[in-house]
Amino acid sequence: MEGETPIYKIIPPAISSAGVYYFTTDNDVQYEVRFGRRQDNILHATIVFGVINDEYEGEEYVVTNKGELYRVMQTVVEIVKIFMKEHPKIMCYEFTGVAKEGEDENGVTVRINLYRRYLPRIFDKDWEFVFKGNSALVTRIRKN
Repeated sequence: MEGETPIYKIIPPAISSAGVYYFTTDNDVQYEVRFGRRQDNILHATIVFGVINDEYEGEEYVVTNKGELYRVMQTVVEIVKIFMKEHPKIMCYEFTGVAKEGEDENGVTVRINLYRRYLPRIFDKDWEFVFKGNSALVTRIRKN
């Protein structure tokens, strides 16, 4: 589709239930996208993603400022869509917008505003978005 942001090459898990995907940007920044399940509800998935390069000293939520934000986010969108296709029974997805340095950890973060922009690219009218503080909860409201 013309005008669509290209994505990076996605490295899926060897076993789809593992729920960990990787990709590397053109500037050799390596990302991990991890899907977890809540112990009290296996149909509730939490999604975290971030940088895994050693040079960032384990700070996975680091802002790299490499000019790759839109392509990184479009790649994350595609990974979530892949996961959803492989796990169609999941009823709820949770994203947390970890605060950057200087942001209020309990308030609306830059990352949550970014999620607010990108979540509609993943989820259609069958899903409801609830934003509270620095988290976004996406819940299925209609069965497919």
